[in-house]
Amino acid sequence: MFSSPPPLAPPTTEEDALRWLRLVRSPRVGPVTFFRLLAEHGSAAAALAALPGIARAAGVDDYRPCPDSAARAEIEAAQRAGARLVAFGSAAYPPALAAIPDPPPVLWVKGRADLFAAPAVAIVGARNASSLGLRMARALARDLGAAGWAVVSGLARGIDAAAHEAALPAGTLAVLAGGIDVITPPENAALAARIAAEGALVSEQPAGLEPQARHFPRRNRIVSGLARAVVVVEAAAHSGSLITARAALDQGREVMAVPGHPMDARAAGGNLLIRDGATLVRNAADVLSALAGVAGDAGARNAPAAADPAGAAAHRSAAPPRSGAAACPDTAGTARDGTLAGVSDTRRLPQPAARPAAPAPASGAPGAAAAADAAPLPARILALLGTAPVAEDQLLRDLRLRAEEIAPDLLALELEGLVERRPGGLVARRA
Repeated sequence: MFSSPPPLAPPTTEEDALRWLRLVRSPRVGPVTFFRLLAEHGSAAAALAALPGIARAAGVDDYRPCPDSAARAEIEAAQRAGARLVAFGSAAYPPALAAIPDPPPVLWVKGRADLFAAPAVAIVGARNASSLGLRMARALARDLGAAGWAVVSGLARGIDAAAHEAALPAGTLAVLAGGIDVITPPENAALAARIAAEGALVSEQPAGLEPQARHFPRRNRIVSGLARAVVVVEAAAHSGSLITARAALDQGREVMAVPGHPMDARAAGGNLLIRDGATLVRNAADVLSALAGVAGDAGARNAPAAADPAGAAAHRSAAPPRSGAAACPDTAGTARDGTLAGVSDTRRLPQPAARPAAPAPASGAPGAAAAADAAPLPARILALLGTAPVAEDQLLRDLRLRAEEIAPDLLALELEGLVERRPGGLVARRA
């Protein structure tokens, strides 16, 4: 365990910001190593000068820090995208995020940075969410927003998109796994534009970077770090949402989950969390009640005070940017776990679970309807149904279709034994 470094002054000039960016983008320099180097050498310029010698002492002879040109290109690309740099220690940096063990030294932010000062709850869950799951995410986000809380999520399909959309009037923060100008999945581009106008997009990655699997756990630890609690609405037993929940526990955040039918695989992760002690959530009142009992939350509407960075999560070097910024060099001979030998971090974030094949996007997200139309209607119906029954009228609203348009396919699914009707106009996926 590393001791916390002394408080560090944020960059105050463009050249200082450029050096910070060069240091954090240098191969095998992650957040913890970044802060250790600053603490040991006093400035980013001195740390950059020392890095080749540190690498040689570790047996790496051809180490080169991120070049000046690559950092300048990143700044120009982010500025073209309408984002601004927010450095750790600055007044604009999220206080809650500053308190986690491995805060990002720099963030790119597009939109309302003032939302960082509001108390926030993260809502995460399945990409292939059920109709009931989408309704729950929307209701939680809407009611938490009405109570004065910002909603944080990761702009994925399904639960994330539904939560962002419902929280827009009150304020929502979307944390991106790639660059600030790279929206994934593409069908959420319209929603991302609305968030940039009414909420905020956040990324620690260079502009233009296409996200890879290893970037999502790092994104998830920012989602939980910005919030005081993480609510899992629907999640499989091995999913990225559970990585977010684990990150929340490591950060001292509250973990909550919405229970689901035991025969629905999308409820397995949330049910496991509840079994292991997570707060059971039925509505926003349950979330607010749980947070009222957390020290510092009752009657307080300011985010926690910033703390010095501590802990040790390794930062893997970024993949080559898609456009706009030159890639910082990768150095042969560096450790393949993503750390520079000699200044390596000792604790690792959980490895990301394999991302499932993208299902038909949830129709509740803006821009998703066109993409969803490409999938066969039976598949879209099955994607929205779980073993817990849902009203057929609600299914029609989620699909944005008329009853006569889905009746033949619904009947076919019923005859195939995949769907069953329940009393009261309800329909469910057969267990």
